[in-house]
Amino acid sequence: MFQFVTNRSFFINLLIAILLGLAVVFVFFQLLDRITQHGKYVKVPEVKGKNIDEARTMLEQQGFQVEVQDSIYYDSLPRLSVVKQSPLPEELVKINRTVYLTVNRAQPPLVSMPNFVGQTFRSVLLQLNALGLKLGDTSQRPDFAVGSILEQTYNGNLIRQGTKIPMGSRISLVLGGGIKQTEVPVPVLLGLTFAEAKVLLESNDLLLGAVVVDGAVADSSAAFVIRQNPPVRDDEGRPIRIRGGQLIDLWISMDRTKIDSIQRPKPVVEQKTENEY
Repeated sequence: MFQFVTNRSFFINLLIAILLGLAVVFVFFQLLDRITQHGKYVKVPEVKGKNIDEARTMLEQQGFQVEVQDSIYYDSLPRLSVVKQSPLPEELVKINRTVYLTVNRAQPPLVSMPNFVGQTFRSVLLQLNALGLKLGDTSQRPDFAVGSILEQTYNGNLIRQGTKIPMGSRISLVLGGGIKQTEVPVPVLLGLTFAEAKVLLESNDLLLGAVVVDGAVADSSAAFVIRQNPPVRDDEGRPIRIRGGQLIDLWISMDRTKIDSIQRPKPVVEQKTENEY
């Protein structure tokens, strides 16, 4: 009888222990599901276009992890705005899922300026686009190299190859417009200031060549032209004519008395015929 009771108590205790163990396991997994929200799916909100701080707050409040995966630069988009997200908006994912973001950079990256001089306009456009640069103003200048790039400028100044500039910068170009067939007389530049001479050259479609400075010149624009090449007239006093787009070299000085008297325009000497003697 004692053995029966003992065996019976053992099995009862064993059964109770098993039931308690199952209850503990059940409660554990229930609590685990609540803590981890296992099996719960939520829609990913759209944060594209929002500031990174705003996007991070929105995602974290809805139970997502946030990681900035990459950064790129678009000058047309607000800085530090979300450009791309993964998973995509409205996708059903498990809560606590990490959302990866691509953000627009706060500062544009620097790119190395290439040398466009001598290249065709079409080729330069392709390179500008590939580098993330923009085309600024374009102008033409008389030159034999029709359609080729003669100068490249940034913010109004010539820019050399290898100079670092921000992506999105505008590059202005001067293209060769060909040499005009019509000839123009060489203008009289002697006695003009350097600034006045450049204006007169431009109005005649002529280009400034070499500039030789005579003596100390503090302000080149106020210096006087004392010599020019080609001169206005040849050795026989006849006007010299050149084509538009050709170069004229100038000598400048602050001393106006140094003007080359030999180059001063002289009237054409008319020769008398035998009947006039």
